[in-house]
Amino acid sequence: MPLERSNMKIADRRQLIDDCTECRSRQPDYFCNLSPEVLRLFNGASHQSSYPDNVCLFSEGQMPRGLHILCSGRVKLSTMSREGKILILKLANAGEVLGLSAVISETYYEVTAHTAEPCLVTFIERKTLLRLLGKHGELGFRAAQALSAQFQAAYRDIHDLVLARSSEGKLAKLLLTWGGPLENGEGETRLPSSLTHEEMGQMIGASRETVTRVLSHLKRKELIRVEGSIVVIRNRTALEALST
Repeated sequence: MPLERSNMKIADRRQLIDDCTECRSRQPDYFCNLSPEVLRLFNGASHQSSYPDNVCLFSEGQMPRGLHILCSGRVKLSTMSREGKILILKLANAGEVLGLSAVISETYYEVTAHTAEPCLVTFIERKTLLRLLGKHGELGFRAAQALSAQFQAAYRDIHDLVLARSSEGKLAKLLLTWGGPLENGEGETRLPSSLTHEEMGQMIGASRETVTRVLSHLKRKELIRVEGSIVVIRNRTALEALST
């Protein structure tokens, strides 16, 4: 049975802010963590929108109109084979940029982006972004950092997908690398998930039935526990051993 999806379908519009310079959610590794002057220019050239879950921001093979910056929520990045098989490449988290390489090189999007939960997204048109990149080295450096991080993450993901010894190992790796772990008082890690079993399978190259079977096996071994849309890691050490 798939993990339950969140009942919240639409992002709370009260979270929208008119001025990025007043945002208190920025972290040091966020693309938008810019100096006040550059952030002010970026803010004036962009706009923010809220999206419910399962909305397509852009599609594989589409020419980019501009850059999406994820302010909150998570976005699924996927690709599809000619036979229609979907592989979810990653879950993008707040602070990440979406489609940057296609925007800069003016080539087709390599992936499709769907919101995995209610999201706040900032958008800036391609021509405007390129103009700012050309004028402000700080923004260009941020773009280079983001591209480098995406490049390194792609190599790690390919390594894990190809070299993992089993579907159990791949699923264990996926659980361990989910963003935003929450520790409870018993030393367990709680991982909120908006993914179904089928979508988890699309991330590790396995069928929905395989994911369901492996999760049941991990539960029987008392490595994890599932509470609705929450996956609880009960034994991180044992799960790490499976993932190597």
